Amino acid sequence: MTETDQQAQLARMRTIATGLLALMAVIFVGARLLQPAHPWLSYVTAFTEAAMVGALADWFAVTALFRRPLGLPIPHTEVIPRNKDRIGESVANFLEHNFITREVLAEELKPINFAGSAALWLENGANRRAVALQLVSGLPALVRMIEDEEVANFLQNAGAKALKNVRMGPILAELLAMLIADRRHQMLFDHLINIASDALQANRLSIRQKIHEKSPRWLPRAVDDRLFAKLIEEAENMLEEMKQEDSSWRERFQQSAEEFIENLRVSPEYEQKIAAIVGQTLSNPLFREYSQQIWRDLRDRLLKDVASPGSRTVRRLDWALGSFSHALMQDASVQDRLNAWICEFSTDAIVNRRHAIAALVKRVIQKWDAETVSRKFELYVGKDLQYIRINGTIVGGLVGLLLHVFSLAL
Repeated sequence: MTETDQQAQLARMRTIATGLLALMAVIFVGARLLQPAHPWLSYVTAFTEAAMVGALADWFAVTALFRRPLGLPIPHTEVIPRNKDRIGESVANFLEHNFITREVLAEELKPINFAGSAALWLENGANRRAVALQLVSGLPALVRMIEDEEVANFLQNAGAKALKNVRMGPILAELLAMLIADRRHQMLFDHLINIASDALQANRLSIRQKIHEKSPRWLPRAVDDRLFAKLIEEAENMLEEMKQEDSSWRERFQQSAEEFIENLRVSPEYEQKIAAIVGQTLSNPLFREYSQQIWRDLRDRLLKDVASPGSRTVRRLDWALGSFSHALMQDASVQDRLNAWICEFSTDAIVNRRHAIAALVKRVIQKWDAETVSRKFELYVGKDLQYIRINGTIVGGLVGLLLHVFSLAL
């Protein structure tokens, strides 16, 4: 609701309350004038007289909250303007300790299905495309920021410092350990054996020629051929033996891999070697030129695709969002975990900053001038306060009527 609407409602209720007071005054005058001829009007006179007293008393009380009644310097009026700083502090303190608490926020956020709502929203194709377009539209600005000389230097220096402080050995050790756990290294071992076997078969003639060239001239050709056949046979037998699951070759490969991983994890010498290789690679002009060329090609393709009406990046991002939302919609357990995480994160984030939020409320109220504070409070509660005036008029009249009846009864 806008301030204009609030002002209109306040003016309407104020008119009703003031009009009721004026009505009581008119009836009082009329009843008072006609009372000698009609004694029963004394009841009307008593009612309206007391009603005016109640209405004026409540008008004074309501008005004194926001300003001086009739502009008169009456003590204990202008309550809100005079105490705006204290009110701001009290409002901030009340908000901090009664609303921004872990218990209240957790209870309010717990029933909300953040993940499910987001997934349901993304199920709509128009929404997905809008998100994809919004994300992709920011890529040119991101590229320009990265290519800015100062930003680029900052990122390069930050990246270099980060790599300098990172121990690459343990990271590589963990990656290789995962591969060993999945027996990926044995697949590599088998692949290398197959490569060697294929290379041996493909180069038989070349090997035969080399053996013949290196053999003594006096050695008979038949002996030379038998030597070649024996050599090829032993090589093939060795490769076949290496393929066996329980071969000693495979066991030694396993041990070597485990020893290498352990050295990567704990050996300072390995860490120094890796750091040296990384440093030399990053500082190599050829590497820098190659990486810059890759970046330029990637940038040009990306910007060209983003600018096109049928952007593949948008389509792929749209598809990825759709797949994600569909999968999330089907998995209630993941939704529960995400909701719990969002609830916990939001609660912690707000509660940890509740003092800053309360301080902001306090500062804003204290920065307002007295007239602004009074006007804002009156707009929000003034309409309801006019009911006090109306009720005071009616209740005052009824009390006056009862007192009049009681006095007559005496």
